[in-house]
Amino acid sequence: MPFRTRSAYAFLAPYLLIFATFWVWPIINSFLISFQNTRINPWKYSFQANWGRLFYDPAFYNALYNTLIILVIQVPVMIALATVMAVMLNSPLLKARPLFRFAFFAPVVVGEVAYAAVFRLMFSLDFGIINKLISAVGLSPVSWFDNANAAMALIILAVTWRWAGYNAIIILAGLQSIPDDVYEAATLDRVSKVQQFFHITLPLLKPIILFCVVLSVIGTMQLFTEPFLITNRGGPGGGTETLGLLLYRQGFTSLNFGYASAIAYTMAALAVSISLLNLWVGRDPK
Repeated sequence: MPFRTRSAYAFLAPYLLIFATFWVWPIINSFLISFQNTRINPWKYSFQANWGRLFYDPAFYNALYNTLIILVIQVPVMIALATVMAVMLNSPLLKARPLFRFAFFAPVVVGEVAYAAVFRLMFSLDFGIINKLISAVGLSPVSWFDNANAAMALIILAVTWRWAGYNAIIILAGLQSIPDDVYEAATLDRVSKVQQFFHITLPLLKPIILFCVVLSVIGTMQLFTEPFLITNRGGPGGGTETLGLLLYRQGFTSLNFGYASAIAYTMAALAVSISLLNLWVGRDPK
């Protein structure tokens, strides 16, 4: 091996060692643990204890159902909203565009605990501003934390508020890569702005939108912060418990690391499968 090649590998060696120690090995070890019964001492191999339990565990199906509900409702709404926001932020008619771009991106950098506390206060039954506004229009206040459907809606609102601006900035970058000549030619052909959006902007943005969808699917499959902090660990009665929260509960509350590892690999498999399905649906026809 040439000296320069050996030198290059020598410089890379510390990173590769750290990567293998704290990334590759934990992934492999977690997969091995998923086949062991960790509720006994010493741990013993048992496929039924973890993977077999997934097929009849009502808590797993409840968490899977909640996660898929958020995925099916929240992700399309958020991506649609982010696309509209990106078009607005890209408009030459908008003044102080850098300020608005920062404002839409700001929720991502807000601390998770802080924003969860703000949402709990805003949607409080007794003194929350949302229920005061609902009462002001003659409707009955909503008990957001005691009703499973209301709590699920709150989770969807919170996640959309936090990540819509992030996706809008990504889509905005895609918008700015579209040549102005395309729109100028369409305007000369008397194509309306609405037609330009659906027949020019959206087709050219499809790779960027698919990228945002894949990121959102992965993020939703491991959703943890909002149900843990806002709806008090997946309440009420597990109505907002997600797979990420179930994994935490099994691994760090019940100390059942084997079952938690099985859930983790199920989450990863679902995220990869749904992402590949999105890429296949959104592929360009040959």
